[in-house]
Amino acid sequence: MGNMPFSGGGRRPGGNRRRQQHNRGPRKNERIRVPEVRVIGPDGKQIGIMQTREALALAQNNGLDLIEISPTARPPVCRILDYGKYMYEQSKKEKESKAKSHSSSANKLKEVKFRVRIEEHDYMTKIKRGEQFLAKGSKLKMTLMFRGREMEHKDLGFDVIKRAVEDLSHIANADAPAKLVGRNITLTMSPLPANKRKLKYNATISDEDEDDDSDEGDEE
Repeated sequence: MGNMPFSGGGRRPGGNRRRQQHNRGPRKNERIRVPEVRVIGPDGKQIGIMQTREALALAQNNGLDLIEISPTARPPVCRILDYGKYMYEQSKKEKESKAKSHSSSANKLKEVKFRVRIEEHDYMTKIKRGEQFLAKGSKLKMTLMFRGREMEHKDLGFDVIKRAVEDLSHIANADAPAKLVGRNITLTMSPLPANKRKLKYNATISDEDEDDDSDEGDEE
């Protein structure tokens, strides 16, 4: 091991590890330049604190890599693993975490609000926003509120909601018929399976699109 690039005069633990953030993946093998590390074996059990050169030799004897998994610990924590397999597992965990996060967000109930005599431009804005919510997998609540003498024209309110359901039928289904509760007509829609959702009013949908829980555009 006389050719190993380690010596007792190596960098102190904790020294300038921020560079790792600019590299692809954790440091491994000869890139780990601290004098000693805490080692975890291939089976996940702690081996203990060792001289880095000894830990590297142990990893190489097993045909594996020495991977720095906790650079800010004192001493840094390293695992003896296959580097490629380790990076694959990390990538898999990140994808699963993102999927769970997206699923949690998607399960929220969103809302858009209509008026009896809503203008066409405002109506289409509501429909476009509703499509955004549904495309991400959220359920959509549609609410139409009557004010003053508008209660005398309940049929017009139901017509607006019926039209909205039809205009979003390419991406969702109504959970139940619209119903009048007090001065509001409400109806909830559930998105179609992801492989059957089609965009009609939005060119694309991304995570950067506004994702508030409800529609703030209720007219006076």
